[in-house]
Amino acid sequence: MTTIVVVGGTGYTGGHIVREAASRGHQVIAVSRSLPSEEVPGVRYETGAAEDVVPRVVPEADVVVAAVSPRGDMSGRLVGLYRTLAALSRDAGARYVQVGGFSSLRPAEGAPRFVEGELPEQFRDEALEGEATRAMLVEEAPEGLDWLFVSPAGSYGAWAAGERTGSYRLGGEVALFDPAGESSISGADFALAVLDEIDRPRHHREHVGVAY
Repeated sequence: MTTIVVVGGTGYTGGHIVREAASRGHQVIAVSRSLPSEEVPGVRYETGAAEDVVPRVVPEADVVVAAVSPRGDMSGRLVGLYRTLAALSRDAGARYVQVGGFSSLRPAEGAPRFVEGELPEQFRDEALEGEATRAMLVEEAPEGLDWLFVSPAGSYGAWAAGERTGSYRLGGEVALFDPAGESSISGADFALAVLDEIDRPRHHREHVGVAY
């Protein structure tokens, strides 16, 4: 049994990861500001400000998943929180999986990342902060930390929830598109990809993308 700490464990992404991890029999600790409307059986919920809770729970972890959205009171604070999580994970000997955004991917090998181009104004601040967390990880990750940065497809989120299909494709930092030119993944199938990588690690200190 693996102990998995999911920071942001009641959000859209974190909630799916918590449910998938629990369904596989892992010991799951979900960190969030408040309890969810429906708790997942067997999951331990730790509530409060992430900066206060993570020093207490990360030492118990085999794997730490960072899935906090840079919104609301977390806007502008994500880089600092994730820097702390990375350091705590290294100290605990835990694998560190950080969820980022689609905009940190590239449209083609060697091309600028999407975040470096024109972005819709309503998504720009979140995309920039998400990319800043990726850069922090690549440039500052503690020596010896086994990390993974995972980007979902372009159409991803509660607004495009989709259904579990049991399938996905895992690529590198070049975005994946289907034959119709679409890039999408459901929350359940994104969580499936993350847990498959946790259960059978194949990528280390890399940036990967998930899409159909």
